[in-house]
Amino acid sequence: MSSPVVYPSSKFGSTTSKRALAPDLARGLMLGLIALANVGLYLYAREYGFRQQIVESEPINQLTRALTTLLVDGRAYPLFAALFAFGMMQIYQNQQRRGVLLRRCGWLAVFGLIHAALLFPGDILGTYALVGLMVVALRNASDRALLCWAAGWFAATGLIAAAINYDVGPHEDRHYMWSFTMDEPLQALGWRLIDWLHVPFGVTGVFSAAMVGMWAARHGILHNPGNHLHLLLITAVAGLSLGFAGAAPAAFVAGGLWAPDTGALIGALHAVTGILGGIGYLAAITLFAQHLQQRSGYVTAALAACGARSLTCYLAQSFVFVALFVPYTLGLGATIGSAAAALIALCTWVATVVAAWVMARCHYAGPAEIAIRRLTYRTPRASVRLES
Repeated sequence: MSSPVVYPSSKFGSTTSKRALAPDLARGLMLGLIALANVGLYLYAREYGFRQQIVESEPINQLTRALTTLLVDGRAYPLFAALFAFGMMQIYQNQQRRGVLLRRCGWLAVFGLIHAALLFPGDILGTYALVGLMVVALRNASDRALLCWAAGWFAATGLIAAAINYDVGPHEDRHYMWSFTMDEPLQALGWRLIDWLHVPFGVTGVFSAAMVGMWAARHGILHNPGNHLHLLLITAVAGLSLGFAGAAPAAFVAGGLWAPDTGALIGALHAVTGILGGIGYLAAITLFAQHLQQRSGYVTAALAACGARSLTCYLAQSFVFVALFVPYTLGLGATIGSAAAALIALCTWVATVVAAWVMARCHYAGPAEIAIRRLTYRTPRASVRLES
């Protein structure tokens, strides 16, 4: 039997923890995709086309849009949902305390509300709080029931995506996420909360992915990948292949190579295969973590440190993007194209990876992680440590 793939984490007080490498490595890498997915929402003052993306004519921007649609959009958030549900199940398996899970969901919703109101209306934390409640409700369900629920949400994802993406544009005004274009901070604050309430309908696929994460936690797949290599390999190949194939039509539209009359079928295909692509990413990264085992170097350690502090790093991205892009700050969202925005997003992600590595070297969990753990467990700061 293969031993778990773990690595030493930070020290808190007199407690030293070891964490599974695969989940943290996946979180760290996928935060880069999250940055790429989110930054496009900050671009405005132009016509809007398929999936509310700005219409661009420059080849470099069209290529960036096509690649982002193919590799990132609708793929990163399902992966994070699977990891979040995995973590919630781990907490429940270790403690068997339903109240802890409910408090964590409640505080995550509060964090999401504040994040959405002050910074980013596309905040995903509130949706993950709903995912957490689903985990609580289904924590004792059978494997078969979990897979049936996942299939039901899979179908719902396609139907909702078809409705949302029916009209491919172009349009002079946004159909949602209106707050990004508002010049007045107070007006934008109120509308950000309205935008935030729409988010769960745009990322329905995270619920299916979360049920897969629950199933993976039950069977120890991420903690003991060596025992599941065949399953992980099949999942990685099939998930990524179907994910890329399903995103290809949307990528052609986003890249300006195709102008269909309606985006209903294209949007539905992109959304449902995004779930498969996200799970494929997770399986591939888990295999990579198994290959690394204890031979990981500085880059892997930094990425894992970022993943262990994913909440802090996720929130930090919003601070940077708001400072640069929105109308009442530097307003770059009205002038730069998708390629420049993607470069800024990647640089922001790299900066958070470096900052997380420094925090790990200083044995510091990260402010957001410390806060939510203290609130969830009602513990003093000295006893706080990172969770797997």
